[in-house]
Amino acid sequence: MPLTPTAEIVDAAVRGGHGVGAFNVIQLEHAYAVVAGAEQAGSPVLLQISENCVRYHGSLAPLVTAALAVAAEAAVPVAVHLDHVESSQLVDDAVEIGVGSVMFDASKLSYEDNVATTKDVARRCRSRAVWVEAELGEVGGKDGVHAPGARTDPAEAASFVAATEVDALAVAVGSSHAMLTRDAALDFDLIARLRSVVDVPLVLHGSSGVSDGDLDKAVAAGITKVNIATHLNKVFTGEVRQRLADGGLVDTRKYLGPARDRMADEVARLLGVVRAQRVRT
Repeated sequence: MPLTPTAEIVDAAVRGGHGVGAFNVIQLEHAYAVVAGAEQAGSPVLLQISENCVRYHGSLAPLVTAALAVAAEAAVPVAVHLDHVESSQLVDDAVEIGVGSVMFDASKLSYEDNVATTKDVARRCRSRAVWVEAELGEVGGKDGVHAPGARTDPAEAASFVAATEVDALAVAVGSSHAMLTRDAALDFDLIARLRSVVDVPLVLHGSSGVSDGDLDKAVAAGITKVNIATHLNKVFTGEVRQRLADGGLVDTRKYLGPARDRMADEVARLLGVVRAQRVRT
């Protein structure tokens, strides 16, 4: 089916009271796996490509163009999203290629500078009908950021969204990027308070570290877009390791194919978790 705008997928989730799965792509195999999992689940999905991934490949266009092609051939609605971008030039380049949305991350800057730079990016993207996500607070890296000041303040979040006119807000509520265990301690009360004062969809980064049960609670409390990367990389790599235990295996299709299938199954399962119908508290 034709490429689907991110806004269409996310707005439908808000109306339905469920979550949207947003899964990161590093290689083409990941894009195929995510779309296959979404088709298996009969669910819309977002393919995400991060600035770190672009840096790894040394170029933006080849992987983004391939992801757009995979999305356009999917049997379910799929959007392509540029994730965690700190370069406004990279945003412009991705919009020119055809991405449906971007996550511009100026959260490391002061509040004032975050507002100013994000507002400018949102203005430019809006003129091209591109959906914009921003971050307030600091989700953090492998060790997380758990000091109270790192969490997103509800009043500040409401002011930030009004000032920047972004379409979604990534919030710091206890998750951490690149977690290999699923035991992050989310602040569900904070999620609910943010939901009550912020009039755009909320995004949970670092969802790889969140258990299925807590993902369900997070969506019920007010999260809409659920970002997952590390957990799926772990699943993919685990399958590759198993296949390569046979030291004579050299055909890449013999281990990347099963890894792609295993990742697709996990994508389908996770979509069942985040898209479960629930009444929001």
